[in-house]
Amino acid sequence: MGKVKPDTEILEYAISRELDANRFYLALAGRTENPEMRKVFEDLAEEELEHKAKLELEVMKTGKTVAVEEEARGLHTDKETVIGGPELDMDYKDMLMLAMEKEEAAFRTYVNLLPNVQDQESREVLLAIAEEEVKHKLRFEIEYDMLLKKS
Repeated sequence: MGKVKPDTEILEYAISRELDANRFYLALAGRTENPEMRKVFEDLAEEELEHKAKLELEVMKTGKTVAVEEEARGLHTDKETVIGGPELDMDYKDMLMLAMEKEEAAFRTYVNLLPNVQDQESREVLLAIAEEEVKHKLRFEIEYDMLLKKS
């Protein structure tokens, strides 16, 4: 059986994911011509920073300092965090699909982290953020459905 990670390490991992999500949404905001969706992407980028702040507070409650951004980013890298290059050379519909996939992955990440966190308050924060990620996905699904109806 593998070693169980301390809550702070799990929370720092989640912080790195929120930083990645913030950058992702800022990149999408810069690529869309639809001003309403640009605002949605910018708002979501801000919400991801709010998630980060909640997670950082949980780390600080343990008496630890929060890792600097560069250290936290080293905990996680994958193709969904790339904000340049061909991954974002797509049309608006594809951006929405990618955002829906990203939010689904974020939700699953938080759900998968929950059993590994011992502190009840930290578990509640992770659960609340998971619920917010589902709401983000729903926001994109609605926009996607509206886009399809216009076609």
